[in-house]
Amino acid sequence: MVMPKFTRKLTKTLSLIAVLLSISACNYLGGEDGVFRDRSNEYQQAQIVPQMRIPNELDSYTIDQLYVIPEQIIDESVAFEEVPMPRPIETRRREGVIIQSLSEKRWILIDATPGQVWPRIRDYWTELQIALDYENPSAGIMETAWVELGSDRENRHKYRIVIEPGLHSGYSEIYVVHLDNLRSDPIPTVVTWPEVSSSADLEQDMLRSVSQFLADRNDIYQASSASLLAGTIQAESKANIIEDAGGDPILELKVDYNRAWVQIRQALESAEIDIVDSNRDQSFFSVRFAGIVQDEESPGFFGRLLGRSDADEQEIKDFSVRLMETDSAINVVPEALEASTESNQLTLELLQVINDNLT
Repeated sequence: MVMPKFTRKLTKTLSLIAVLLSISACNYLGGEDGVFRDRSNEYQQAQIVPQMRIPNELDSYTIDQLYVIPEQIIDESVAFEEVPMPRPIETRRREGVIIQSLSEKRWILIDATPGQVWPRIRDYWTELQIALDYENPSAGIMETAWVELGSDRENRHKYRIVIEPGLHSGYSEIYVVHLDNLRSDPIPTVVTWPEVSSSADLEQDMLRSVSQFLADRNDIYQASSASLLAGTIQAESKANIIEDAGGDPILELKVDYNRAWVQIRQALESAEIDIVDSNRDQSFFSVRFAGIVQDEESPGFFGRLLGRSDADEQEIKDFSVRLMETDSAINVVPEALEASTESNQLTLELLQVINDNLT
């Protein structure tokens, strides 16, 4: 079919109008002045308007600055010559959970109270699906049922966990004892726990496993519930400054003599107190001490002490620090070799420094 000449002319005209309209529409929608123009750089011309003011008779607590424009930051710090490397994940994850050892004795030190640690240890056994034969929260003792370990078909095994307060308030010490028994023998009705584990390697493996479990959950201790019964364990820490019968201050350590000697030496060295002489058999340290200097940047920190280049020679005092063993504790007794009016205060400060540096 052939279109009339008039119809063909009208069609061309309408097509041209449609093209012109589409071009103008594109400019209108997407050009510099268009409705959908590129606005990505307009923030650079944004003006800061005065803060909204709310009449006094109306509440304004819901009004807040959502997009605060910071003032110019003047950085006077020196740039790193080399970009510092982050600490390994393993080190960061285990912060706050440490396995300590002394001679043949090993334990976990953790910055959480016994009341907080108790439910986490119970969760540990629950995850392993190991039943507990005995629990005493007030004494901090758990004993597992007899279990099989790996491919050991000859022995059955049992573990005892003991949770004790740490040297300082807010810390706990966790001890593990391992016991094995021949599977061919009857299961003992009464268990006599040894002083030393039947297998030091299995004890060490359990310490690592428990410490890893606790380290993975160390960030939730403060937010988690604590055992009220196990909370009685933390009534008193293992290191306490008390008064003796004569009213003089002493440091009481509820640990064995071997550990007390090592801990006191480490505390003196950590506090940078001069150790002039020491004799383990006679249970004394001879030290030089001049008092505590508060660190202005870290109030309450006792790491820096007088008695070195900043102190006058007359201010330095000689002390004897003796370890005296009793039935239940080791008493650390400092004594100034030359009595003076300031000796009593220095004696107390020396005890505070030693106690503060115990780990």
